Amino acid sequence: MIYKKISRLTEHVHIAPLSLFRILFGGMMFASILRFSLKGWINELYVKPIFFFKYYGFEWVKVPNETGLYILFALVAISALFIMFGLFYRFSALVFFLTFTYAELLDKTNYLNHYYFVSIIAFLMLFLPAGKYFSLDVYFRPSKKLTHIPRWFIGVIQLQLALVYFFSGLAKLNADWLLGAQPLQIWLQAHSDMPIIGFLMDKVWIAYLFSWFGAFYDLTIVFFLLNQRTRLIAYFFVIVFHVLTAILFPIGMFPYIMIICTLIFFSASFHLGVIEKIKKFFSFLQSGNEEQVKHYVYKPFVKKFILVFMVFHFTFQLVLPFRYLLYQGKLFWTEQGYRFSWRVMLMEKNAIAYFYVTDRDTGGSGEVMMNNYLSPNQEKMMASQPDMILQYAHFLKQKYQALGMKNPKITVESYVTLNGKGSRLFINKNVDLTLLSDSFENKWWILSPDEK
Repeated sequence: MIYKKISRLTEHVHIAPLSLFRILFGGMMFASILRFSLKGWINELYVKPIFFFKYYGFEWVKVPNETGLYILFALVAISALFIMFGLFYRFSALVFFLTFTYAELLDKTNYLNHYYFVSIIAFLMLFLPAGKYFSLDVYFRPSKKLTHIPRWFIGVIQLQLALVYFFSGLAKLNADWLLGAQPLQIWLQAHSDMPIIGFLMDKVWIAYLFSWFGAFYDLTIVFFLLNQRTRLIAYFFVIVFHVLTAILFPIGMFPYIMIICTLIFFSASFHLGVIEKIKKFFSFLQSGNEEQVKHYVYKPFVKKFILVFMVFHFTFQLVLPFRYLLYQGKLFWTEQGYRFSWRVMLMEKNAIAYFYVTDRDTGGSGEVMMNNYLSPNQEKMMASQPDMILQYAHFLKQKYQALGMKNPKITVESYVTLNGKGSRLFINKNVDLTLLSDSFENKWWILSPDEK
């Protein structure tokens, strides 16, 4: 049985699904960056702020000046366009991965699951021959054309998508989501003024229906997509689910990215049909003998390298979402091990934080005016995330030392409400945050929501 499955993964299939995925992924990324720029978010998120929250271990990532920022995002957009057309594919994929990921690392405030997903897909595409068919590279060098590749090249993308869905569904198996229909009860009520269906949005049973269906969808959709007999109806639900999500909740491009990427589960004949339709508009790309079959041939070293990398990558992807088990406290409250784990739209968390500085030499103290250093979005995101609270405290320490206060003490009084529950003190307000350093260790100074 195992031998048959391995044989199926290594058998050669048409490259069309990978080629079309390249086209759609590159086009979607180009449109996303264009949208990001036209909405003024480069200026809003990266030019205006004076302080940026860094990921642990990536403090060395520096925000370029305004000109550098626009060059950075221009490189992201151009490389995405080159990926779409298959021009200098490997180099373009590398440039896109590096520039997009660098932009993602500029400020932890702007973390989104789909940014992380895009970085992973871009990295995986470095190892896949997606530019070997229906591309400008092949047009200029027909000898590089491939028609058939090992099935697992396509399976790599499918598996990554499956992990996103699986862990998103697994994370929904919690009491708040299933037994309390939270936070959907809160979010749906805000749409009670929608035309036609608005009257349903404040019904409790609708929130429960959405919650339970969401968990079922995430946990099972991949299996239905893999089955040829259920694939079309499954993809219909993919479209309905993600379009409805996009309408009801402001989560950016993620729903559309998932709709496009999920097409990778369709058969090669489907993708060939789409490519044939595209060819009608780009007939000059029909170079060489379209019927000539050419298989991908491994070089022994390359084969071993890719195999080892894929085993390491997917082992890491399977383990990373469970790292929260190493920490004390409730995950949604502490958020230790929360990021990079495909926990999508699981909580409504609001917070307010007051920072205080005390001069140890004179005993004088006062409250820090948050808007002196942070944008409204940074202030909102930081107030409920302990690693960002700690990082901001160290920034304040440096600021006050520069103003002549030799030994400042920084404390915070932060109150958090989670999924509609009452506000609770979040951080031990007696702890001097300047004496703490960020690490992967448990943050003992986070208070339990049960403490008074």
